[in-house]
Amino acid sequence: MGSKIFVGGLDFSTTKEQLEALFGEIGPIKDAFLPQDRATGRPRGFAFVEYETSEQAEQAIERFNGYEFLGRTLRVNAAEDRPGGSRGPRPFSPQPFGGGGGGNRPPFGGGGKPKGSRRNLRARKRSL
Repeated sequence: MGSKIFVGGLDFSTTKEQLEALFGEIGPIKDAFLPQDRATGRPRGFAFVEYETSEQAEQAIERFNGYEFLGRTLRVNAAEDRPGGSRGPRPFSPQPFGGGGGGNRPPFGGGGKPKGSRRNLRARKRSL
């Protein structure tokens, strides 16, 4: 097991300082990451906390899993590495490289606007 843990079920008003104060009771924290929503800028309700040793991470899981914090019950477990990193293809995605479609196209191809740059469209018009 690694020294990084996942903390789920956080209140959306939780700050990094509150998180570090709570999990700092176990031992020194190497890093605390509280992802924020791109649209609203507020925390997304989960975090990652990294300790210096895996023993400290195990203690934090045992102590804080099911712990009530700011009126919410926390879910704490070992963080799992995402396969392939945060970018790139997603499993079972209709797009081969995780890119978004756009336009009014059905999810599995067919119909919709033709793809191509403006230059290609202008060249086709000229050849008519």
